[in-house]
Amino acid sequence: IGAIPLISIKDHKQGYLLDPWDYVGPKRRRRMEESWAGFFQREILCKLPTDKFAKAFTSDFGRPTKELHTILGVLLLQQMHDLTDEETVDQAAFNLQWHYALNIPEESDEAKYICLKTLWSMRKAVTDMGLDMEMFTNLTDTLATLFKVDMSKQRLDSVHIMSNMRHLGRIGIFTRSIHKFLVNLKRQRSECFTEFEKEQTELVNRYLTENALGCFSMVKPAESEKTLSMVSQDLYLLVERFHSHLEVASLHSYQLLCRVQNEQCTIRDEESLGAIAIPKAGKEVSSASLQNPSDPDATYDSHKGQGYQFQVMETYCDSEDQAVKEKTLNLITHVQLEKASEHDAHAVIPALADTAARGCAPQQLLADSLYGSDDNTQKAKALGTELISPVMKGSITKDKLYLHDFQFAPNGQIAACPVGQAPLKIIKQKKQRYSIAFSSEQCRCCPNASICPVKPGSKHHYLRCSEKAMRLAPRRIMEHTPEFRDKYRWRAGVEATFSVMDRTTGIKHLRIRGFTAVRFCICMKALATNLLRATRVRNALWGPFLLPETLFTSLRRLFWVIKEQCTAKFKSRCAVCRVFCATTLNQAT
Repeated sequence: IGAIPLISIKDHKQGYLLDPWDYVGPKRRRRMEESWAGFFQREILCKLPTDKFAKAFTSDFGRPTKELHTILGVLLLQQMHDLTDEETVDQAAFNLQWHYALNIPEESDEAKYICLKTLWSMRKAVTDMGLDMEMFTNLTDTLATLFKVDMSKQRLDSVHIMSNMRHLGRIGIFTRSIHKFLVNLKRQRSECFTEFEKEQTELVNRYLTENALGCFSMVKPAESEKTLSMVSQDLYLLVERFHSHLEVASLHSYQLLCRVQNEQCTIRDEESLGAIAIPKAGKEVSSASLQNPSDPDATYDSHKGQGYQFQVMETYCDSEDQAVKEKTLNLITHVQLEKASEHDAHAVIPALADTAARGCAPQQLLADSLYGSDDNTQKAKALGTELISPVMKGSITKDKLYLHDFQFAPNGQIAACPVGQAPLKIIKQKKQRYSIAFSSEQCRCCPNASICPVKPGSKHHYLRCSEKAMRLAPRRIMEHTPEFRDKYRWRAGVEATFSVMDRTTGIKHLRIRGFTAVRFCICMKALATNLLRATRVRNALWGPFLLPETLFTSLRRLFWVIKEQCTAKFKSRCAVCRVFCATTLNQAT
């Protein structure tokens, strides 16, 4: 046993003396080479971070691991095809295309069979070590180098994700949290549960009987307020009853009770009733509050609902030529998982910092108005990126004139008012404010005097505004120009990316719960999208020159035989040797 390596890592760069895939016919072999499986075996498999994954295991104790390239590849392919764990085990055991991609020619259970427990434990190890993000960044950078992707133009947007949890209303959040706590208390602290059951038999029966939770789902709208008050008081009773019991207070389900009470209730002291829990109004409850005790990390977005959101930044091709588009790889360069309550404006600078650290930061970044705040625009400019985004509209009415109705010079200063009057002087005051003076004689006779923001002062009429408003006004004017529309129209293409990711990888509705598990899924699915895109572009570029592996292996083997047998003098003159050398080098490229 000591001679058997406990950490199994195969060198997939090493070739075979005899082709192990020779039994696959040439037509099926070519189909395999043109599919994602051939590209995966050639470019991705050997670059999986097995050296870092090996640190999760010991080399001197325990049973031998499964081959680590195979494990990481299976975890990636599972998310690529949106499979359950049971389906993944079957595909790894019987699917020839998976075997080809993972370079497993031998027929043995040790090589091709992965049990469910191994799949779960390996996925947890990858998630805990943060290898999901590392796999995405490293392999994406590899694809960017291989296809020479142009990183100068990119676009950014977010998509909503629903984890494997049920939509619950406020009553459902209270009742599910209480039910979960009582179940855990009964299992882990049975003596405390027995004592409490004797004291509060009615409360326990309300939440632990067979049809208890179903009764709360049938509450009439007219009785919802009364029921919410009742469950709030029950939750408060449980929190107060066990807050001094250290063993019970350490339970995760008890901490969820405390969180629900802090987020959903206000505690008041009544003279006749004592301290009671009063439910907050719906508008007072934070969007970062608990949405389901089965997934404590999920939050709420007022537009898209419960769940998570993740930011996606990708390159794009702005050519109108369809042939150029087919041969250009649009690559997802950055992904970041966030809670649904996070605002999109906070995602711009981290995305630019991440891509800048990897050498793939954009020169132009397209994003919608939620990302395009003045603060983000200035910070992006300092990082060397032009953020192209519409300005938030705000409260603008048609019966008034605003700063963007004035005429601006190329340097960003006001050149004239809406009727063409040039300012007398521009004064920059403290606290980043401007005062622009206009002639009082002309302003008194102006037909727009009643709706103009220019107001009379001691010597002149003045337009007073902030430095931020002076920067936003030219941007509002620029939005209506053909140049801006021609650039910004490419932003909508990111919505197609979300649609493709949902249809191919099922990214909008996941089978798992929890922030780290969701992060693992989105990283793998985003990487899988890059691989599928790269496969299509590779076929568009080199499809006619992709040789079946049998022919390629034969040419390469023959070349090395000639190289070894020829003398140095003969090699320099041998035309056959040069032909085979060029053939193998072109195929490798």
